[in-house]
Amino acid sequence: MNVFLVDRRDFLRLGLAAGTGLVLGVRLAGAADDAAPAAVTPDVFVRIGEDDTVTVIVKHIEFGQGTFTGLPTVVAEELDCDWSRVRAVGAPADPARYANLNWGGAQGTGGSSSMNNAYTQMRRAGATARAMLVAAAARAWQVRPGEITVHRGVLRHAASGREARFGEFAAAARAEAVPKNVALKDPADFVYIGHDLPRLDIPAKSDGSAVYTQDFRLPGMLTALVAHPRRFGAGVARVDDAAARAVDGVVEVLTLPSGVAVVARDFWTARKGREALAVEWDETKACRRSSDDILDQYRTLAAQPGLVARADGDAAGALAAAATTLDADYEFPYLAHAAMEPMNAVARFENGALEMWYGVQGQSLDLGNLSRALDIAPERITLNMLYAGGSFGRRSHFASDYAVEAARIAQALPGRAVKLVWTREDDLRAGAYRPLNLHRVRGGLDTAGNVLAWHHRIVGQSIRAGLPKPPPADQVDHTCVEGASNFTYAIPHVRVESHQPTLDIPVLWWRSVGHTHTAFAVETFLDELAHAAGRDPLALRRELLTDDPRRRAVLDLAAEKAGWGEALPAGRGRGLAVHHSFKTWVAEVAEVTVADDGSFQVDRVVVAVDCGVAINPSIVRAQMQGGVGYALSALLGEAVTLVDGVAQQDNFDTYPLLRCSQMPEVEVHIVPSREHPSGVGEPAVPPLAPAVGNAIFAATGKRLRRLPFTTAA
Repeated sequence: MNVFLVDRRDFLRLGLAAGTGLVLGVRLAGAADDAAPAAVTPDVFVRIGEDDTVTVIVKHIEFGQGTFTGLPTVVAEELDCDWSRVRAVGAPADPARYANLNWGGAQGTGGSSSMNNAYTQMRRAGATARAMLVAAAARAWQVRPGEITVHRGVLRHAASGREARFGEFAAAARAEAVPKNVALKDPADFVYIGHDLPRLDIPAKSDGSAVYTQDFRLPGMLTALVAHPRRFGAGVARVDDAAARAVDGVVEVLTLPSGVAVVARDFWTARKGREALAVEWDETKACRRSSDDILDQYRTLAAQPGLVARADGDAAGALAAAATTLDADYEFPYLAHAAMEPMNAVARFENGALEMWYGVQGQSLDLGNLSRALDIAPERITLNMLYAGGSFGRRSHFASDYAVEAARIAQALPGRAVKLVWTREDDLRAGAYRPLNLHRVRGGLDTAGNVLAWHHRIVGQSIRAGLPKPPPADQVDHTCVEGASNFTYAIPHVRVESHQPTLDIPVLWWRSVGHTHTAFAVETFLDELAHAAGRDPLALRRELLTDDPRRRAVLDLAAEKAGWGEALPAGRGRGLAVHHSFKTWVAEVAEVTVADDGSFQVDRVVVAVDCGVAINPSIVRAQMQGGVGYALSALLGEAVTLVDGVAQQDNFDTYPLLRCSQMPEVEVHIVPSREHPSGVGEPAVPPLAPAVGNAIFAATGKRLRRLPFTTAA
């Protein structure tokens, strides 16, 4: 096992004890791009060992998006160390030290905020460590610090010919005063940032030595599975566990608030024990809704005024006076996250304290939920971060569902380590979904084909209503309307409304959250208006983006690289979309081929992205490609359908994911920038579906307004 687990005790081993090298932590008191001097606290972000190894302790989980490379890159840039000597480890759950600076003191990863919030913080950590090494060398050599240069982990004094590796001064640097102000590099001098450095996690992930929760083992560890009700809201009425306990290897059967846990010596034994359970469920308060019933309810709500999210001008009056009006409904199903590694966690409860090992994404959420569930103080809880095989929002559940289950089981078996495993079926049936949504949009054109008015009603569950402290019910949840209430098209009369019905179906953020559906409605309906006006979709967008130069720039770049306007053969079409999410601008142009029977193939997607400083362009490209694939998978066939409250999908045979043969050629173009970096994990998702839908219209003349697209016929 080569994953370096870090808990509070490990910080002593990482170098807080004397003689183990330079350990440094820098924390900013303000926002992510705060230019104020760094405030030094006992945090630990950087360790320089006497063997020259630079260990960067990363506060954001690595589940494929590149944090374990991107944040060490930022440190290495200012530290001027040797990249081959850099290592990354995950930070423990400790919001006081490892808060997401965009989240007001909470620790966690999400909203494509990792680079955005930590960029300046980690640059200062690297620069401060460098300054302390230089100071130690200057003291030893009796020279001025300004006479010492640093390059690839070597300190040099040209006049005397002296030089030393970082490790030789790591211990001495600990005794130096921590500087209150450090100078950061001019971006023109960057040697790591902006370059394609090899990812630090790839070797272990390639040779199988990387340790995910599913790989993690502790001596004497047991395995647990939980039987959940098939309907949300149901509870345990009675359990006959005699047959389960009779299975050789079953250790315990426990009734939890969420279901019935079977604990055994290994996974297959636990599964056999769970299959032998006889559970009678109390469905008095269980969900009995079907997806079709919910859509009918939503259509009724869409005909009524909702909470006002945006009101510019007089949309109703402008629509009444418009020369041409258009109306469209867009429908979106419930979606599962379908992370390749289902939910799991290892827990051990001993001497009144809990320790856990798992892919922890929302540390502050989990600490609070675990504390309440076990009735222990958060200080008695240690959470160790492991790699996670994807998340897309699922591992940051408001109730910390699977983590709490693991902790409850461990508390019932003190001193024994227990690994809880959710199977694929568990996750698809008993998890939480991207909300089902209905959009109703109406637009108006004048006689010259100018867009005068836009009226947009969105009906869908509030995601934030599931928070431990939900917002008031009469307040618009921005996750329901983001991307629609704040688009920057220069339309004089805009009204956006939201209905946020309360349903008994758990919903959660899903990669790019509200933008997953708002971008499709906005970019598809704008295309519809363009064609109704006899306008080129690109030209109309450019005309309406006079006050958003960065959005227009990515749009122009994608269109240019895709050959917008060039003729395509019969049966082929080209469509575009542009969207701003998580402080990043992304435009995509899709090319499709539609067969006579209505089947279609997405052949090519051209992506242009403006994410500020591209810390590692190869990771940016990979995230754009991955976002295209993730969005295309949902577009082509993903949907969770409820019938009488029961999810009809429970594995990849009924919830099909994108196949390699369906993946188009994706080319990515990054806008050069020195702006503060923004997110790349999510922003490629929103434009894909509308670009493909618009391309299908260009090829067939038919509009597709209900996702997924099972056929273009």
